Amino acid sequence: MCTETKDQPNGETKVSESDATLVESEADENASQGAAYSEVGRFRLRQLSRSTQFVISAALILGLTMTFVGNLVTQSIEDATVQAAAETGARYMENFLEPFVQELGTSRVIPEETIQTIDKLLSETSLSTHIVSVKIWLPDGTIVYSTDKSVIQKKFKITEISNALAGNITTALDEDIGVNPVDDVEDAFEKRLNVPLYEIFAPLREAGTGKILAVGEFYETAEALQREITKVHKKVWLIVGTATISMLLLLFFIVRRSDLIIRKQEEILRARMREQAMLLSNNAFLQNRVDAANREFSRINELTLRRIGADLHDGPAQLLSLILLRLEELDDSENAANKEVFEMVRHAGQDALDEVREISLGLALPEINDLTLQEALVLLAARHEDRTDTQVDMELEALPDDVPVSHKICIYRFAQEALNNAYAHAGGKGQKLSAAYRDGLLEVQVEDSGDGISAEKPGVQARGRTHLGLVGMRYRVESLGGVFTIDSAPHAGTRAKAQFRI
Repeated sequence: MCTETKDQPNGETKVSESDATLVESEADENASQGAAYSEVGRFRLRQLSRSTQFVISAALILGLTMTFVGNLVTQSIEDATVQAAAETGARYMENFLEPFVQELGTSRVIPEETIQTIDKLLSETSLSTHIVSVKIWLPDGTIVYSTDKSVIQKKFKITEISNALAGNITTALDEDIGVNPVDDVEDAFEKRLNVPLYEIFAPLREAGTGKILAVGEFYETAEALQREITKVHKKVWLIVGTATISMLLLLFFIVRRSDLIIRKQEEILRARMREQAMLLSNNAFLQNRVDAANREFSRINELTLRRIGADLHDGPAQLLSLILLRLEELDDSENAANKEVFEMVRHAGQDALDEVREISLGLALPEINDLTLQEALVLLAARHEDRTDTQVDMELEALPDDVPVSHKICIYRFAQEALNNAYAHAGGKGQKLSAAYRDGLLEVQVEDSGDGISAEKPGVQARGRTHLGLVGMRYRVESLGGVFTIDSAPHAGTRAKAQFRI
């Protein structure tokens, strides 16, 4: 077939600035709407179950893959079927036409008698039922014979002639002949037949030498071939469709089963998470109750200590004061022995009174509600220095002013007990009270440079006040969520530390 190419000049198109702006705005609006629709589609897809999402994805991927495979297989079968039919027809036509082209070895025309003979054979034999047109081409593209007599001795340039001259059989299924006619004059006759055809180009050789003298082209009806190809297509697509659906169903059941297992495990995990959340809530509630109980216990303990201090001050201290006053009234004896007994009793009573007053002062907590933590620690150190006639080094950094009262009481008692231990067991040597607040952590420390707590003989002190004092300090600190540590070694002093997260 000849092909004609037409060139069309490019026309200039002018677009006004307003039109361009309108086009851009519409494009932006369409783009935004497309993005919104895409987002809605993704959201709806995420709402589906895993197995449904898998089936959709697998159907797309597997469908595209199997469509490609099906097209490839059907096209291959179609090409093979057409080629086989063409080769069979070509062999038949070679035997039919080659006797009539032997004269082309010495001439460029076929005699009229030969033309009439070919026409008669094509019209009166069984070839007329399936061969609708025949052409014989010279190597230069000239038609020397044609069922359509109007193209004889006309010259056309088509690629199929070159392929046939190279010894190849070329075929093509022209399903659109007569449906979409083009301006190819050489096959206008065949297009007017308005039936599906396939054309075959076959070399025609010289007898004895095998030299290619011409190219035979003939058009054969393709109805039977098309029916066969359609039948093959249906079989191929039935197999491909069945295989695709079978694979999708198999994969769906596998993924569905896995999805059900995952959902079941998720439900179990959610139930356990709910249980854990409930336990955590209960633990938090219980912890709050414990903290409240500890604070209440600390408050009651302080009230108890105050009451004991007040009772000591108002009871035994007053009685001892009265005894000392009456002893002074009786201080008129001239007997040396009685005088000595009197002085001993008076000194013992005075010592007892001083000790009771000291105990009462230690038990009575100063009113620290209106004091900051820093002021309370300074007051504690001053009282300890007055009571023990020792010196306490202070190293207090900037401390928060809004420390809860329960924590202030705990820190005051911790530092008081630690300083008492430092005086009792280290003689007040190297006493130091320090406090710091960094990154929400409040740290209070009391240290001395005494002999330390012996690790080899803890029993003597463990049975006395030291053991009870350490236990009390630890309990006070830990009851408010703090951390208590004691660091001591023989001849290396003792360091007691309390830390709170405020």
